[in-house]
Amino acid sequence: MANGSGTAVRCVVVAVDGSEQSLRAVDWGADEAARRRVPLRLVHACLWERYERDTEDEDEPLSVRNEVRQLIAAALERAAERQPAVETATEVIPEDAVPALLGLGGLAPLLVLGHRGRGGFEGLLLGSVGLRVVGRAEYPVVLVRGEPSEPTGRLVLAVDENERATAAAAGFAVAEARVRGAELDLVHAWQRESFRSGGSILMTDVTAEELAGRLVAAVPLPDADGLTVHRRARRGRAAKVLLEAAAGADLVVLAAGRHAHGGLQLGSVSHAVLHHAPCPVAVVPVG
Repeated sequence: MANGSGTAVRCVVVAVDGSEQSLRAVDWGADEAARRRVPLRLVHACLWERYERDTEDEDEPLSVRNEVRQLIAAALERAAERQPAVETATEVIPEDAVPALLGLGGLAPLLVLGHRGRGGFEGLLLGSVGLRVVGRAEYPVVLVRGEPSEPTGRLVLAVDENERATAAAAGFAVAEARVRGAELDLVHAWQRESFRSGGSILMTDVTAEELAGRLVAAVPLPDADGLTVHRRARRGRAAKVLLEAAAGADLVVLAAGRHAHGGLQLGSVSHAVLHHAPCPVAVVPVG
């Protein structure tokens, strides 16, 4: 199954830390692995693992290593109960969380994270680890947001004015819609004041609404035969429009282009969706 970067997703990786949010990510990741028919990998990053590996007190109840064993075992048990037919493995990576997760590229994964990890402040809507990983990963990352709910059979693809970025994310969105048997809702926001393309205001007799409609209509959807697809250009601020579209959706898919220095371009709209969406959000890197 291809991801938005043109590389096959060979496994689903879930980062676990024992928090309730990461356990919800385990549920989502196990279901996703079953849908895609790929293995599931549960990983935990712990720098202390490097130092405790050869210590004699590793079985002591309060040792870090013993705590890690317990949380990994709990995540494995949960995944096995939810999707017993999925091939599941666990791994403890002896590194800090961000470099550990960014180093998974060789697995060609779809990485799944809880929106806030253990120890996060209550007011922090998106954990710092998740934000840093999303902003630098070279593979699709899903942040599991919102309360658990029954699937609705609808996915949202945010249509960006960067046509190349949207086209790349469209491949991921189509694959997700296909494995879920879901409808795909392409959404673009426009405002009366101006329509921008590549950072420049277009001077034209065509209305902003017409240009937005053309933009949505032009998004290529590879291998979308048989899917129900809706293409919508809605008036309003982009963040508000996307968050409204996300209500009742199973997943929102965002595209993220790259800066010259290598990081992803996560603008204010992407940040708003990542922090406030009522459902899981996938960020697909481009280039």
